[in-house]
Amino acid sequence: MKTYIKALILGASLTGLTACNDYLNEQPEDKLIPEKFFTTADNLKAYTLNFYTMFPSHSDNAYGLGTFSSDNGTDNQASKDASTRWVPGEWRVGQGTQNWDFTNIRKLNYFFEYALPNFEAGAISGAPTSVNQAMGEAYFFRAFAYWGGYSSLGDYPIIDGVLPNDKEVLLEASKRQPRNKVARHILDDLTKAIELLPESSDYGKNGLTKDCARLFRSRVALFEGTWLKHHKGTALVPGGPGWPGDKAALGTFDIDSEISYFLTEAMASAKAVGDKFVNNLVENTGTAEGMGPGFTEINPYYCMFASDNSGSYNEVLMYRAYSLSQNLATQIQAQFQKNAGGTGWTRGLVNSFLMSNGLPIYAAGSGYDANWENQGVTATLQNRDSRVRIFTKGDNSIQTYGLDGNTPATYRMGWLFGGQSETKCPTGFAIKKGQGYDYSQAEGNLQSVTGSITFRAVEALLNYMEACVEKNGSVDGTADSYWRAIRNRAKVDADYNKTIAATNMTEEAKGDWGAYSHGALVNATLYNVRRERRNELCGEALRLMDLRRWCALDQLATNPYQIEGIKYWGTCYADPNSPLCLKNEDGSFAAPNVNPTSGEGNMSPESNSAYVRPYQISSNGNLVWDGYSFTRAHYLSPIGHNAFVYASPDKNPDNSVIYQNPGWPIEANKGASNIN
Repeated sequence: MKTYIKALILGASLTGLTACNDYLNEQPEDKLIPEKFFTTADNLKAYTLNFYTMFPSHSDNAYGLGTFSSDNGTDNQASKDASTRWVPGEWRVGQGTQNWDFTNIRKLNYFFEYALPNFEAGAISGAPTSVNQAMGEAYFFRAFAYWGGYSSLGDYPIIDGVLPNDKEVLLEASKRQPRNKVARHILDDLTKAIELLPESSDYGKNGLTKDCARLFRSRVALFEGTWLKHHKGTALVPGGPGWPGDKAALGTFDIDSEISYFLTEAMASAKAVGDKFVNNLVENTGTAEGMGPGFTEINPYYCMFASDNSGSYNEVLMYRAYSLSQNLATQIQAQFQKNAGGTGWTRGLVNSFLMSNGLPIYAAGSGYDANWENQGVTATLQNRDSRVRIFTKGDNSIQTYGLDGNTPATYRMGWLFGGQSETKCPTGFAIKKGQGYDYSQAEGNLQSVTGSITFRAVEALLNYMEACVEKNGSVDGTADSYWRAIRNRAKVDADYNKTIAATNMTEEAKGDWGAYSHGALVNATLYNVRRERRNELCGEALRLMDLRRWCALDQLATNPYQIEGIKYWGTCYADPNSPLCLKNEDGSFAAPNVNPTSGEGNMSPESNSAYVRPYQISSNGNLVWDGYSFTRAHYLSPIGHNAFVYASPDKNPDNSVIYQNPGWPIEANKGASNIN
């Protein structure tokens, strides 16, 4: 029985404040005495402080990918290697208990088991504001822990208490609940967090506040509302055809009422933040080089992402700080500053940015000239939405200001061919969002202390806009003011109606998966709200989440998508007589090597496209040579095989009390099958 309970993962007690053990029936390593520990504000805060590591950072963790590289493997960004998500059959069920881990939920339930009675009885010593902060943090972190499982798997267990070491109780608690109930549970915890969290944290901008909880609450509500709306009629929503859940658990479920509820909640929570910041967004001067010699601030909007102290910018609600002295710096950001960080914007993303007059690049009167692409990246991006100019490394873009802090070193486009394969730009559109100018961090110790933004207020404006249009079919007065504020900051004509009128959805669909929902093109108004979100939040860890909730990947099943980058063939980069030709480190012309069958080439064939195709440079073992494809089962992640074994009364996975997600087998090392 002891072995069984350990393996089940859902259990009874805590393993220690910093332990990584997943099992719950062992005594705390530090011999913590809960009846005494959870009686002071300092102890409560010491406990909840451990959970701040759950947030995404410049390095990957279980709750998100690294900042600025997190959108790799979408239509926004590309890295050297493609994800198996886009190769049906190659993303496979794991042997272990992948995606079925309740460690943090268990630890937080343990906290509530002892702290909540003391809190309700007024028996916790210390400043009331500090007590409230710790309690609010605990509710937030439990919501965030649930979010990690629910956003990946959909249906999920709801466990609010410490469970006894009883087999029947544990099996019952393991059962998955309909995703809408889990989402409601997350919103409830966040409502409590909002009540208790302070307006400003004892930890400054490194700590949670009411606005952080409001923003995150709007994100969760928008996620569920749009998921239910766009996946309606499929096995991926409760009660849909082929849904594997228990219909008795649905109760009086009405999907349209649920959609309305979640979108309404998303609007309310987003507005509580958006109204504070709509006239108080960080200034954008439009200057592409955001910092000057001596790292003087030229463009606050640029510097917000590249600063060591992101919290000095009002729009940043919370960020993660790094320190060389505490060994908390990150190499990925150093490589990002040094060359290209192994990632690049896609042509699809770049083409989605409007001209500054508010027109798409293909529209009559936009002023865009396709011949600019022959003249290099800087020329291609002229007269565009300032965000793509600011956050893309142009020709001779400044990399650092040298050891003396004053001597500029420029980005070398030749890194498209040369440089380390793990850090060069695979598309040619090298990302500048988040790049600082400190040479010592890029070349010296290869450790960067650029802050990692966790919550940024502008997301609330975007969340409201989208929820409003999804719910009501039109832009209300609040959404109008939000949209105009974002476009004004981006240096784009604020008249979004002009953009909507000029939008050709067939053209947009060529480079934007968000043009679709459930295999059909969406209307131009909703699409342009999605475009605004794509352009404002690019590189900030939200793109794949958006594409999944929009059901925006179905079309890839029958129409594989080729990732492209800059135009190379027939341009200045391929002309040895051009000042902008790609050069080797010794200054000589870098001639392209087109040899896909050998695996030794460095450029995709001109016969395939004039544009760089990073996944058509080598055909050796290349499963995406013909483009990204998709199967609907991949909207949700699979649960690992052993989870079914452990959640079975007789260790037979076929008798497990939990079910696998639609299309996925319970056998390890097998891929998903097609679903409707």
